Amino acid sequence: MAYADQTMSGNKIIAIIIVGLVHLAVGYALVTGLAYSATKKLIERVTTVDIEEPQEEPEELPPPPPEEQAAPPPIVAPPPPINVSTAPPPIFTVSEPPPPAPVVPIARPAPPAPVAPPPPRVQPKNPEPRNRPQSWVTNADYPSRAMREERQGTTRFNVSVGADGRVAGCTITGSSGHADLDAEVCKLITRRARFNPATDGDGQATSGSWASSFRWEIPD
Repeated sequence: MAYADQTMSGNKIIAIIIVGLVHLAVGYALVTGLAYSATKKLIERVTTVDIEEPQEEPEELPPPPPEEQAAPPPIVAPPPPINVSTAPPPIFTVSEPPPPAPVVPIARPAPPAPVAPPPPRVQPKNPEPRNRPQSWVTNADYPSRAMREERQGTTRFNVSVGADGRVAGCTITGSSGHADLDAEVCKLITRRARFNPATDGDGQATSGSWASSFRWEIPD
């Protein structure tokens, strides 16, 4: 019994202590809350000051600018009426032109036949040797070097004869194969040959030509 009583009295003491602490906490809270509310109200009263702001006078606005009279809109002529034809365009049939006619060449007249000259009164003649052609070039005229080298050949020539019967020029028409023999023939004929000049249709002396040849041959 004594132990049980001691246990119960200890629990009571603890319960009393706890209740006391709770009351202290509640009291502290109440005191703190009231003091905070009173302090807040006092601060509001002290700091709140009614300041009357001066009323601003309304500013006078400038008068509005005079309205500009707008120019009247330009007169626009109505567009001309457009005639829209609903009819289909006419169809033209183009026929091909006929082919051109063939061009027939015009035959030109034949030129007139040339007039034949009148027949000569005298038959024209060619030049004729006045002296013997055999005397113009002989073997005695054989170039010594060509004879030593035993060079032979036939030289053909053509001479032009003036109206005075003298040789005006000499042309080799066929070479002997040796230039010195050909040159010797023309040199000797030009110096030695004499001709009766050619004559025209009136019998007058005129220029002409004469042709011949000479055989270079070494005598036995």
